[in-house]
Amino acid sequence: MADRSGKTEPKWVYAFAAGYVDGRANMTELLGGKGANLAEMASLGLPVPPGFTITTKVCDAYYALGRKLPEGLKPQVEKAIRLVGDEVGAAFGDVNRPLLVSVRSGARASMPGMMDTILNLGLNDETVEGLAKRSGDRRFAYDSYRRFIQMYADVVLGVDHGVFEDLLENFKNLNALSSDTELTAENWAEIIEEYKQAVQDNLGRPFPQDTNEQLYGAIAAVFGSWQNARANTYRRLHDIPDSWGTAVTVQAMVFGNLGESSATGVAFTRNPSTGAKEIYGEFLINAQGEDVVAGIRTPQPLTEMARREAKEEAPSLELLMPKVFAGLASVFERLEKHYRDMQDIEFTIENGKLWMLQTRSGKRTAEASLRIAVDLAEDGVLSKSEAVMRVNPSALDQLLHPTLDPDAKKDVLTTGLPASPGAASGEIVFTADDAEAERAHGHEVILVRLETSPEDIHGMHAAAGILTARGGMTSHAAVVARGMGRPCVSGAGALRIDPKAGTLQVGSHKLKKGDVITIDGSTGQVLLGRAKMREPKLSGAFATLMGWADAERRMRVRTNADTPRDARQARDFGAEGIGLCRTEHMFFDAERILAVRQMILADDTNGRRAALAKILPMQRTDFEQLFEIMAGLPTTVRLLDPPLHEFLPNNPDEVPAIAADLGVPPDKLRQRIAQLSEFNPMLGFRGCRLAILFPEIPEMQARAIFEAAVAVEKKTGQRAKLEIMVPLVAYRDEFTILRGVILRTGAAVEKETGAKLDYSIGTMIELPRAALRAGEVAEGDDGAAFFSFGTNDLTQTTLGLSRDDAAPILEAYAHQKIFAVDPFVSIDVEGVGELVRIGVERGRAVKPGLKVGICGEHGGDPKSIAFFDSVGLDYVSCSPYRVPIARLAAAQASIEARTGSTTAARD
Repeated sequence: MADRSGKTEPKWVYAFAAGYVDGRANMTELLGGKGANLAEMASLGLPVPPGFTITTKVCDAYYALGRKLPEGLKPQVEKAIRLVGDEVGAAFGDVNRPLLVSVRSGARASMPGMMDTILNLGLNDETVEGLAKRSGDRRFAYDSYRRFIQMYADVVLGVDHGVFEDLLENFKNLNALSSDTELTAENWAEIIEEYKQAVQDNLGRPFPQDTNEQLYGAIAAVFGSWQNARANTYRRLHDIPDSWGTAVTVQAMVFGNLGESSATGVAFTRNPSTGAKEIYGEFLINAQGEDVVAGIRTPQPLTEMARREAKEEAPSLELLMPKVFAGLASVFERLEKHYRDMQDIEFTIENGKLWMLQTRSGKRTAEASLRIAVDLAEDGVLSKSEAVMRVNPSALDQLLHPTLDPDAKKDVLTTGLPASPGAASGEIVFTADDAEAERAHGHEVILVRLETSPEDIHGMHAAAGILTARGGMTSHAAVVARGMGRPCVSGAGALRIDPKAGTLQVGSHKLKKGDVITIDGSTGQVLLGRAKMREPKLSGAFATLMGWADAERRMRVRTNADTPRDARQARDFGAEGIGLCRTEHMFFDAERILAVRQMILADDTNGRRAALAKILPMQRTDFEQLFEIMAGLPTTVRLLDPPLHEFLPNNPDEVPAIAADLGVPPDKLRQRIAQLSEFNPMLGFRGCRLAILFPEIPEMQARAIFEAAVAVEKKTGQRAKLEIMVPLVAYRDEFTILRGVILRTGAAVEKETGAKLDYSIGTMIELPRAALRAGEVAEGDDGAAFFSFGTNDLTQTTLGLSRDDAAPILEAYAHQKIFAVDPFVSIDVEGVGELVRIGVERGRAVKPGLKVGICGEHGGDPKSIAFFDSVGLDYVSCSPYRVPIARLAAAQASIEARTGSTTAARD
């Protein structure tokens, strides 16, 4: 692309200013979300400080060159920064009229707080005097300079920001000052000298005074922050590709710290917790933007309604600056109408003048996401299919788990701000590392912090909930928690936290690490102990949007359910049948395991049949309950799959007692355990192999299934629609043998009862050979009537990885980017996915009407569901709590296939 001078070198820089805009909102891939939206706001005539964006292509070049900025960038930056200076009547590096700029990151997907920002760049020992004279406010100038030194030293030079925090706190303590706003210009000048000395002491060189050195150092540092630990973690958690890179936006500073007629704030055009159409946000008088999001000072609400609800004494912006507030509300309305979505906005007020610093689609809870999408569709802003595409299926997980029971007994410890809805109970931890470590040991934890920072991202993800003593509704903790779906209570000011001692105290109550608390992110309450929760239900906007989704999708959604409780929950969530009932899960009950072990220890067929006869009525009762709940919906029952050793004790100390219960000598039990021992049982004596050697097992199971179906039809008049699935088939003959056992058993039950059974017999495709020979397995009337891909085992057998033991390998591979996503979480499309595609094609080539589904864990993963839709699967099956996620993901896959749209929201 040629620039305005006609040169044909790569265009690295896009400027935006009043009357001149290079970029637009549809250029997010090149300019990032921040840069594209700033250009768009400028083009709409909104008050945007002038600036320019350095493209994501420079990020690519920066890393390709070994973390160096490319040749040809500097002339374009110099030209752009002159334009910015001309717009505001200043010049970069000029001693008398210095131009100060912010340098910010901006990826195409919003990553709040994950990458680095530098404000007030362009200040040094000389330009700070020019700023003081030009502004007429020496205190403001020196406050801005100390902020710049601290931020630049941390982000660019690598000096820990805690060094400066300690210096500032010590100074305030020595001078009996409680807040930053009490410090004078002279105070700040003293602190600046201490800050500069700290840089010299830590680095062995002075803080840079050359403004050009500052600028290019900051640009490089922001590009470098694309690969910092917290950004890498955030991308992994939110499935953002590393290859996207970030843009860098350089923008003229406007100042919210110029006194009582200046302010800075963060706002949403709707409530990001509930989705209600109301202005939601906070501001601080005489502050800069970092003060709001960092939670260092407690901000004030924007509206009078919010102030009254929060029982705040400090005035709202609506009351304090009514004209500015009215202008802000007008801008909010205009931006939401323009972008057709809720907006997250940053603004600054400089001496009574409003400036817009950012707009983007706002992070929101799942509840808010649903309500906003439905409201916009019902208002005619979006179509129903667009509304369906606006909700991230994975975000629904927030709504599919228990919330605090309103009738539960509450022992309230304290109350903070309801920053992110939902409730969670867990053990107190005080550091992100502890949260991650305890979660790895299976403990639910509540991360308790003074305030969170971007470095805490891994611990926030590991925690069940987040509690902070400081910060408001738009603090880092609140925004990130909402995006993650974690309940959060922020600004609980009564908390006295001592992270080193591992304690928190409220009044006379003192709690330590490991004590259990409950937080309610919908009310802001913090409760002692574990509180009673209630089950979720689909209603309101959730039900409405799911109805629209069901009308769009092609694939059906079933559930993996082995118990009546799971089956009922799945039906409540809209499951259209059972895609996998694992019969072995029914064997582990304490009353049944004895009979199972008797069967395993039997010396002959008659002995095994005698033991199985005890299990039969139990299995039959289980199936009756499932078939009654499913009420004629298809139910796929898998025959016994795991190796027999799983039903025997693996602890030698347990052998004598179990042998006594079985009435056999301990040596006989030990001998049987040794006989069944395998080096790799997942590839051994299990599935159809077990059934072929011991046909009395599938015979008993088939009888239990058929007799249960007959009983349910007599009781309810509803005929069960049965699909009996043979596991781990690799050869057609394996299927043929077991099909014969099932058919003979079915015929016997029909003869005994006079009933007519409705069933089909298929197989689970979980071995590569089965996928490759799918045509052979399905061919003819006596071939498999359906396939269900067991992608858990298919992934293991294809990759040669045991998911139970592969964690260290998977972690190392993810770190080295050998794969982007854990293949046990999201399907390996090129490998395992290709086998699925081959299996579908070859099976349907010989049997065009072959029903094909998937029952592995991938059946609840939205990305995997999109792939399954593309290869023509009839249904996916997943755990009950992922059924709504699968319904929405299947709908989005259908819409995308029909329209090519990929605009699902990243809430």
